[in-house]
Amino acid sequence: MLNEIVIILGLIVFEVVSSVDNAIINAHVLKTMSAKWRKIFLFWGIIFAVFIIRGLVPLLVVWMSVPEIGFMGAFHAAFSGSSDFSQLIEERKGIILLGAGVFMALLYLHWLFLEKKDPYFVPDKLIKPHHGVWFFASAAIILVTILYLAKGDWHLMLSAAVGNAVFFILYGFREQAAKQEEIMQGANNNLSNFSKLMYLEVLDASFSFDGVFGAFAFTTAIPLILIGNGIGALVVRQLTIVGIEKVSQYKWLKNGAMTSIGLLGIIMILKSFGVQIPEYLPTVATIGLVGLTFLSSNKLLKNGG
Repeated sequence: MLNEIVIILGLIVFEVVSSVDNAIINAHVLKTMSAKWRKIFLFWGIIFAVFIIRGLVPLLVVWMSVPEIGFMGAFHAAFSGSSDFSQLIEERKGIILLGAGVFMALLYLHWLFLEKKDPYFVPDKLIKPHHGVWFFASAAIILVTILYLAKGDWHLMLSAAVGNAVFFILYGFREQAAKQEEIMQGANNNLSNFSKLMYLEVLDASFSFDGVFGAFAFTTAIPLILIGNGIGALVVRQLTIVGIEKVSQYKWLKNGAMTSIGLLGIIMILKSFGVQIPEYLPTVATIGLVGLTFLSSNKLLKNGG
């Protein structure tokens, strides 16, 4: 029971900090919508992004790793506590972890090489933003290295390729979404509230993948993922309502979030190749990195920084 509580706590913290960017975008677009449509978004956002996406995607990931039992079989087994299913998942865990780990590692490297940030950790200070060529070179090297190490195991090779493909599909989508956000915040945009609602729902769905893939670093137990990610997503919705700008004032909080994402990616890749890593490490690392940057940011705020 204690182990499960630790896992859920780690999942909640990870979901919250990895969703801050999404919440900030939501808050900016919601300011341009009427009160009625804001309420519609908050209600349907909970139904769609919290329950459907965060409930369905983990099941799909597990099902793809054990396709022989079928989707409904995976659904039933995930919630029945079947020992046979647990053993099967344990045997195929590397397939899940490698694809998710590649995705998370690329997410971190994209932030490190391409996104504007306030440096905090050593890699943040050493690497300046907008070095796109190094990001794509790193992504290629990682994929080739993993494919070489996984030679002979086509399941692992396919998993790594899928994780890479999913990242770049979402990367392209988010690039377009950023441009669309600028249009929506413009004073003269003619987009309807419904169009903005659809934009936010689709964007929410794309950001959900970060939390879902990262969750597998903590556990492959679907019920725990649903509980942890669900609570975390609800917390983010509440932050969106009460004022996400307050959270965005914490200067280095995103550094903690993204560094924890990179570390979780490394942990998942290592575990997929059989390296033994303590189960509590993802939770300790996430809370430690986020807590450190939160305390430093809070101190800076109090000093008027």
